[in-house]
Amino acid sequence: MAALLRRFLLDVVADASDELRQLRGVAARIPNAELRREALASITHKDFHVHGGCILATFLPKKVARDYVRLVAVFETAVDYLDNLCDRTGSQDEADFRALHEALADAVRPGAPLRQYFRHRAADDGGYLNGLVEKSQACFAALTSYDVIAPYVAEATRRYSELQALKHLPPGERERRCAETFAHVATEMQWFEGAAASGSTLPTFALVFGAIVGCDDARARELLQAYYPWISCFHILLDYFIDQAEDAAHGELNFVTSYGDPEAATAGLERVGRAALERARVTSDAGHHIFALRAMCGFYCTRPKVFEQGLQDRAGTIAGSVGVDVTASAWGLSRNRALGPLLALYRRVARP
Repeated sequence: MAALLRRFLLDVVADASDELRQLRGVAARIPNAELRREALASITHKDFHVHGGCILATFLPKKVARDYVRLVAVFETAVDYLDNLCDRTGSQDEADFRALHEALADAVRPGAPLRQYFRHRAADDGGYLNGLVEKSQACFAALTSYDVIAPYVAEATRRYSELQALKHLPPGERERRCAETFAHVATEMQWFEGAAASGSTLPTFALVFGAIVGCDDARARELLQAYYPWISCFHILLDYFIDQAEDAAHGELNFVTSYGDPEAATAGLERVGRAALERARVTSDAGHHIFALRAMCGFYCTRPKVFEQGLQDRAGTIAGSVGVDVTASAWGLSRNRALGPLLALYRRVARP
């Protein structure tokens, strides 16, 4: 695993960081100050979303991997930018959220005409979001098997956009609407776990990986069933796990605190993690997806926010559910020699 992580860091993260630097340069030219701030913040503070989304590129030849990284960087940047626009600009208008997220539906449909995504706002971003949509369309269109995975990508995008339209509504209403919509994702899931499962882009990126290496409908279904709902649920719960303090400060809905107390939340993430690992194990290329799952979990469970909030013991328990040992506390400590250098390398490679 350490050797694969080094390859991921030195090749994939480095390429992703190059792509993000280019996108940051475009975002810096947005005329509207508020929208420019949120676009830049989405790249600066959520770059690890792009890095994680690219992880399966570790198993691709370098030229093909670069194309995969470019697709992930452009599409995930659009996702994170829209999330910031819904979270941070004071809007609680469902029609606005739905109009903005039409951009994602168009991004995964090569040739789809652009729409007026900012039609419920006083100002737009001077074409920045339009550019992300058009770049995404070009990247998806270049996939040789995209016609096979396109219906599944469209459905994953629809689920994601539905969650975004609901989870940013006023407190009380957002919980009620999400519970109504996501209570039946899986019989073993509570409503907020079903909502979390719908909020991940990993199913899309797994399907793209499948299209690149060769994909028929049976293979596409295999990948989708592995990633949705369990791996995608684990992904988003980990994201909410490290964001608990930030979400509380901003009054945002957090699916981890929805468990009710820390013990229940830790047990819930353990249960979801074990189920996610089992789904990864039954794929035809299980080693790739187990690696992706464990690497994702390891990096989430060692983010600085974990230590700032005193969550390292809980993080160690959660990581153990997928076979990752982070109980040596911060990875930079000498007593965890294999992991410390990797984390330091990640900080260097991912530097803007």
